[in-house]
Amino acid sequence: MGNELITGKSGDLISVIGKKEIGEILQPLIQEIHLFDTYIAGTTYLEDPSVLEDIKTGDRLSLQREDNKFDEHAIVVLNSEKKKLGYIPEKDNLIFSRLMDAGKTLCAKIDKITQKGSFTQISIGIYLIDF
Repeated sequence: MGNELITGKSGDLISVIGKKEIGEILQPLIQEIHLFDTYIAGTTYLEDPSVLEDIKTGDRLSLQREDNKFDEHAIVVLNSEKKKLGYIPEKDNLIFSRLMDAGKTLCAKIDKITQKGSFTQISIGIYLIDF
């Protein structure tokens, strides 16, 4: 049944699609393609460092471009509640910022959290969300 064309009455497809949200329809078509491994920079400069207490390995994080006077390619890393965790390191962000500026959707996932004294190192993977 791999590549067979399934036919039916046109109303059947509409009735199936009509009962679902667009996200439910597209979900099976979405792939996350692993691009790169890095870490979250700037965690020691957070306004609310308590946000680091709520994260865990496997969490999916949002990436968002930021207008930043220190780095024109800045990408902020946000948790599921849209709270800032830090940034993609400046040494790694050029290609990812260009992809995002071209309309591509990227996300990150936490691979490992290491506590080094008062410093929290968060290792992440960056993924391209492909439809």
